[in-house]
Amino acid sequence: MPLLNHAKDHLKQIVYGGNDGIVTTFAIVAGFAGANADGAAEIGTLAVLLFGLANLFADATSMGLGEFLSARAARKMIQRRRRQLSQNASTQIRALTDHLKERGLSTLDATTMASLAAKSPGLMAEMTLTHIEGLEDPGQGALWPRALITFVSFILFGTIPILPYLLGLNADLQFEASIVATASALALLGGLRHVATREGLIRAVAETLFIGGLCAMVAFLVGVIVSP
Repeated sequence: MPLLNHAKDHLKQIVYGGNDGIVTTFAIVAGFAGANADGAAEIGTLAVLLFGLANLFADATSMGLGEFLSARAARKMIQRRRRQLSQNASTQIRALTDHLKERGLSTLDATTMASLAAKSPGLMAEMTLTHIEGLEDPGQGALWPRALITFVSFILFGTIPILPYLLGLNADLQFEASIVATASALALLGGLRHVATREGLIRAVAETLFIGGLCAMVAFLVGVIVSP
């Protein structure tokens, strides 16, 4: 259960890393399938594994570090804004009042709520940063788990499209098996996205499959166009 709860806390990183991992790796598979290598199946398999694995680990490292650096930058920016906001309470009250009025509250109710929130500087700053400025607070915990989970999710999901090649499946079936494996992984990721965002399950799965399929189609067409 603790592991499950920890995973729920990092669904964004799982979905973010997993989706990019699947699309990035399957793009390699689709590109080589489009090029078709003149029937040289062994060369095609070797190329997919070589470029797929190299791309997989390089991009996973980049994604993990990018998640860490972006979260650290966001934390520093929020800390700086909190200090700035604490020195100008009246501006915060006016901004929050206007925001609440735009959300449908009367002038009296909006002013009352903003004044009450101003009694807690921390709450006032949080509401201003989140609801008015639209900043995402990465929290006060360690940032490395976010980077690690993004990295691991990218590797785990990104390996799925090249599993038929890693397992030595018959060369004539590798690309078709990769399509099925990739579609299954995207559908699973769409389900996780549904859990993370609370949007409709069918829509989450359909959009994830559509985006992945579109990227694969582009990679396949590029392979067809540039192949000799």
